[in-house]
Amino acid sequence: MSQARRSAPDAEWVLMYRSGIPGPKIAAVVGAAETTVRYHLAVAARQDPGIRTAHQAALSPRQRLTAPGQRNLDDILALYATEGRLPARDGTDRERALATWLQRRRKEAADGDLSPICAHALDTIPGWRDQATKRDADEARWKQRLGELAAYLAAGNELPRHNKTDDQEERTLGVWLHTQRITLRAGKLTPVREKQLNETVAGWRQGRPRRGANSRR
Repeated sequence: MSQARRSAPDAEWVLMYRSGIPGPKIAAVVGAAETTVRYHLAVAARQDPGIRTAHQAALSPRQRLTAPGQRNLDDILALYATEGRLPARDGTDRERALATWLQRRRKEAADGDLSPICAHALDTIPGWRDQATKRDADEARWKQRLGELAAYLAAGNELPRHNKTDDQEERTLGVWLHTQRITLRAGKLTPVREKQLNETVAGWRQGRPRRGANSRR
């Protein structure tokens, strides 16, 4: 026979929530599934919408989302929406600040002290609670540069040069592509990256054909 369901809302869980304890921490303390606790709290909120306000008021100061915190959160969500990645520690000054802020949120999440508003928003990003590695950041940057090169070629441009050009975009992409050739010759380019380059950039190994005296008759 299945165990009788606990009637919702559970008074003890509601009291814990009112005192500022977030749902995930309640679930961990009582040994219940987070989904079950969320259901009970949702029922309680329908009966008394004031419990949400009481919960926020009971949060410790570090659990509340400040105005600067909201800006950081918005910027991280926007970065993920546009580039599919989290802020890098070796990026721009703003990215480094966001990466540091996000690392503190990871620690708060692990300790059960993260603002519920922040947790709800960040949980829309898969795996954000996991520590990002330098390898992950490098891979994200490599894919981003490959995408930029593909767009550059799709616009009707030739393979970019890494020197003898005053165009900053061409030089940036040219240096990156030249680095891939050097890495390939050194036997250090991964098969996955080589395959992606082969599929995306025709003739990338040879580069742009040279034009000079030999082409004259």
